Amino acid sequence: MNAVTIEREERDIAPYAALVAVQVFFGSLPVIGKVVLKVIPALGLVGFRIAITAIVFAIVQSVRGRFWLRDNRDYWRLAVLSLFGVTFNQLLFISGLSLTKAANTSLLASTIPIFTILIASALGFEKLRAIKVIGISLALLGALFLIDPRNASFSSQTTIGDLLIVINSFSYGIYVATSKEVITRNGAFRSMMWVFIFAAVICVPIGGFAMRDVDLQTISSNIWFLMLYIGIGATAAPYLLNAWALARVDPSTVAIFVYLQPLIGFLLAVVFLGEAIDTKFALAAILIFIGVFLTSRQPQFMKPDPELSV
Repeated sequence: MNAVTIEREERDIAPYAALVAVQVFFGSLPVIGKVVLKVIPALGLVGFRIAITAIVFAIVQSVRGRFWLRDNRDYWRLAVLSLFGVTFNQLLFISGLSLTKAANTSLLASTIPIFTILIASALGFEKLRAIKVIGISLALLGALFLIDPRNASFSSQTTIGDLLIVINSFSYGIYVATSKEVITRNGAFRSMMWVFIFAAVICVPIGGFAMRDVDLQTISSNIWFLMLYIGIGATAAPYLLNAWALARVDPSTVAIFVYLQPLIGFLLAVVFLGEAIDTKFALAAILIFIGVFLTSRQPQFMKPDPELSV
């Protein structure tokens, strides 16, 4: 195997490695978020999270000299994408989570890849190939097997929260399905910077209003550090890696990696809580990995372009 072949294989694998990292970063949010939410209101955390991410991206892009977009029409496109991918996504998820159960949320969030591939195919951004349908079906089955729908409890008390989570999944599906072209054209860093700048215009004032009764001087340095991590490690990094991968693979491939989150959560429980890997986990993992593999397969003419901008 020569050096050119090795380099090509590494380049082909890179988007999938990035998507795994995305789920690891996102998977760390629930545990850390619970600690912060004991002190900070949910909408306040959303405001801090988006503000930190927008500031980090703006600083990096200013240093790189890649701040402004080439096509003025892309400002409007990214503003709309910011609504579906960040603003609605964050506000609907936090609001829905507060009105329903965690098990319901995990179960309903599994609809994101389904919404994504249906929207992408309906709008002509991606072909609805049989192999992708089979792959998403297998991965969904594995995720449901691991989550166990019997743990969910749908009732009149959770209806509004459940509906908000479904709308959130649909909103994020729109974002993933429709953002590939503009991200590819402008690069992941520059695109995500403007997405979060536009989201900050709405979410930061809402977060500030939610924080009106909180005495900032009483917030410990540990909480500030965790919020900084949430803004950089659990938001900026995964959104950037997601966008970078999206410019190189199909929207359905990006979306299906969501099904790795239950596996990552379970493995973290094994490492930190001493839980054991059982047959149920092994079967779920096999189904999810087969589903991800089938959905991620690309025809030779659709191989990633190594020259895409960042």
